[in-house]
Amino acid sequence: MADIERNSKHSAPAARIVTCPCCGGDSIYAPSNAYRPFCSERCKQVDLGAWASEDFRMPAEAPPGDAQYGDPRLQH
Repeated sequence: MADIERNSKHSAPAARIVTCPCCGGDSIYAPSNAYRPFCSERCKQVDLGAWASEDFRMPAEAPPGDAQYGDPRLQH
């Protein structure tokens, strides 16, 4: 019994299935998936393209303080 417990501790962990952040499908999160956390090269490239075109920007209420003309709400 001790041998079984010892061997199970040293066995490779099971691959986790996660949701692909691009398409929402299943993705294997393991070293065998070169595109993790994405399910495929296509999803990885789509995400990279969205990042490069700044689709992941956070909305801001006011322009940054170092903007050329400053905050228009403060100018009267």
